[in-house]
Amino acid sequence: MKREEIRTTVLRVLGKIAPEADLGSVPEDAALREELEIDSMDFLNFAIGLHDAFGVDIPEADAPHLASLRGCLDYLAARLDAR
Repeated sequence: MKREEIRTTVLRVLGKIAPEADLGSVPEDAALREELEIDSMDFLNFAIGLHDAFGVDIPEADAPHLASLRGCLDYLAARLDAR
């Protein structure tokens, strides 16, 4: 899967968690929780949404990799390439 496809899917999942957010303006290195003002339950739902969308297991210990958009893209690209 190409990085742009991963990005589109990640933003779609984020849009379900934070529908009022302007996702097009989220900097790749910004902390998603602070940038989108989402709480820990929303972040958990985000990780679950990524699991559902990509079919990859995301252990709780890997949650820090999802802290930014760039981190999500790098993490998911590596996980998807490893399959």
